[in-house]
Amino acid sequence: MSLNMYDLLIVGAGPAGLTAALYAGRSRLKTLVLEKIGVGGKILMTEVIENFPGFVDGIHTADLIKRMEGQIRKLGVNIALEEVLEIDCKLKSVKTNAATHLADAIIIATGAHPRKLGVPGEDKLTGRGVSYCATCDGPLYRDKFVVIVGGGNAMAEEALYLTRFAKSVNIIHRRDQLRASPILQEKLKENKKINFTLSSVITEIIGSGKVEAMKIKDLNTSQEKIIPCDGIFIYVGFIPDTVFLKDKLKLDEAGFIITGQDLATSQEGIFACGDCRSKTLYQVITACGDGAVAADSAYKYLANKSR
Repeated sequence: MSLNMYDLLIVGAGPAGLTAALYAGRSRLKTLVLEKIGVGGKILMTEVIENFPGFVDGIHTADLIKRMEGQIRKLGVNIALEEVLEIDCKLKSVKTNAATHLADAIIIATGAHPRKLGVPGEDKLTGRGVSYCATCDGPLYRDKFVVIVGGGNAMAEEALYLTRFAKSVNIIHRRDQLRASPILQEKLKENKKINFTLSSVITEIIGSGKVEAMKIKDLNTSQEKIIPCDGIFIYVGFIPDTVFLKDKLKLDEAGFIITGQDLATSQEGIFACGDCRSKTLYQVITACGDGAVAADSAYKYLANKSR
């Protein structure tokens, strides 16, 4: 394997990693972005982004990513499609399936993937009625019948958001009561568009080319029934892509990277941004903000180190 040296390595080419690369390139840091699958990350699960500043009619996700990629390539930042196998946080080395890269600083931007239900039809219909982000896709379901799965605060907030567009929102939760805060539950119950199907789980998502219905099971009676719907929003949490960092960086109980305000991690010279870090809002715009802060912090770290 070849050995390459950089000022900065960025692991992950989603919105956070690409923004970090943009700011690093403008700071004239010799930077390499590593991405195992393809540029864009999980944002590509959404066809159109309607809440990104500056685009009145929204923008196709692929177009936004293409523009971001073009910006960083214009600055001379390279992207290598290599799978990261191991990171040595102390030596600041990254071993991939193709090479070993060394740097003076590293930014982790590996993102997170939605926790899935694991039922038939879910994978086939993802992006065709199955969504994991109401804030992203809600406007696409104007005057439609939608379902949202979950029971916590995040689900409640997303359900309330969906009522701006959908004709009705059916909350499916496996327990007999929600886990959301009392004030959010009050808001849900006050909203005439929202109804509840508790003590129930989805056992199958049905549709030919797009979501048409769901099969649900009553956990008290074990009876199943099919309910027509146009969209299913699954909001049962995210799983950060940080397994390879266990025992190397300080993570929270869910596996998200813990950072300071400057997005520095528990290891000197290692920064984290985007959906892989512990925070309160997981959106494209906050990922981009994270990327800018992480790159700026890395630049300042390197500047101080060289003195």
